[in-house]
Amino acid sequence: MTVERSVDVQAFINDNPLSSRQIGVILLCFCVVLLDGFDTAAIGYIAPSLLGEWGLQRPALAPVLSAALFGLVIGSLSAGPVSDRIGRRPILIGSVLVMGAACLASSFSKDLDTLVAWRFVTGLALGAAMPTALTLVSEYSPARRRSLITNLVFCGFPLGAALGGFLAAWVIPAFGWRSVLIIGGAAPLALALLLLLALPESARFAVARDKPVETIRKLLLPIGAAAADATRFVLPETAVAGQGAIRSVLSRSLIVGTVMLWVAYFMGLVIFYAMINWMPVLFRDAGLNPATAALVSALFPLGGVGSLFSGLLMDRFNGNRIVAVFFALSGVAFVAIGQFSGQVAALTVTVLVVGVMMNTAQSSLGSLAAAYYPTQARATGIAWMMGLGRFGGIAGSFLVAELASRQMSFESIFIALAIPGFLAAAALWVKQAASAPQRVGTTTATAASAVH
Repeated sequence: MTVERSVDVQAFINDNPLSSRQIGVILLCFCVVLLDGFDTAAIGYIAPSLLGEWGLQRPALAPVLSAALFGLVIGSLSAGPVSDRIGRRPILIGSVLVMGAACLASSFSKDLDTLVAWRFVTGLALGAAMPTALTLVSEYSPARRRSLITNLVFCGFPLGAALGGFLAAWVIPAFGWRSVLIIGGAAPLALALLLLLALPESARFAVARDKPVETIRKLLLPIGAAAADATRFVLPETAVAGQGAIRSVLSRSLIVGTVMLWVAYFMGLVIFYAMINWMPVLFRDAGLNPATAALVSALFPLGGVGSLFSGLLMDRFNGNRIVAVFFALSGVAFVAIGQFSGQVAALTVTVLVVGVMMNTAQSSLGSLAAAYYPTQARATGIAWMMGLGRFGGIAGSFLVAELASRQMSFESIFIALAIPGFLAAAALWVKQAASAPQRVGTTTATAASAVH
């Protein structure tokens, strides 16, 4: 008679050392998010060149700067529910492939309308890639390190955006603005091939979707040998029978936190895309030469490495409060940028400080969302937060154009950009006050299972 041996997937991951399989997933997803950041920010770094080559006025840049963001919204809202239905792996591989092909095609654009169209297609893929990568990483992470690991992967986005700035400052003078898009297309195509060969599906997803025990066992054996004789795999969370991912995200128990995450992500992206898309232009208008403006601007996303420190704090203390404090501090720091128009040294230091505060807060929201939602709705929860939040990026792109058209001063523009930081902090305090959801992985119900 065969003795049944049930294995709690999250407890199994928690009890084993970090394996080569998990490290591989982390590195691959980090590369996805890195290229996501590079391709998202690339258009901002080539914007000054477009002004000169195509004879455009600054307001004419708004459609091309925001085209990818409209695609990001659709990509995120669509990819989350699909990923919760068919799996993380196929969505991630497909999105990276489309990302590379569309970015490469955009480098051959001959006019603004064509570039806008290709940036929209690129945005569709970008919107699907990041939330899927964060979901997969979260589901392979031990609970005690989940915030740190998720934030580490999210660091790839600001680092990729910063890399775009440094690369643009070097290659645009030598090879022209199209070279940035060629690099941004070729790298994802190479990564898509690597993902096809090496990326596994999420074991937690496999259990939630009642995949065969043998399939789940193969996913977990590289993490620990104890999976070999398991006859049943379970998840440490309650799954509501018959309730789909979207209904779960919008359920009464989660709705307040869901909306507050949307508000915080929206406000953060108002700031992020306003800075990424317009900093080189604003700094150039403030008296910096284009190369210096690009280099100083690149320091803003580089500050995202601070999310590693935030991840450590979030794994030990209340994550909502930690992230809220960083958002509030970023609002204060933004006011300081406006005081240093044309002062290169002061701007350099202040932009780096603002980047650390703002990007640490924004990068940590993915970890908050991953811990907030159950497995059957995690990809949807993260993707919808990012998708609806992208409207903030669209607003940020148009906001600076509108403020500049009203002849607002350099100082006044940055004071205006401080306000969303305070609003994001307030949203997270509301989330904390309204609900105190347990971390996924610490609940005791085991409704989702796969039995051989």
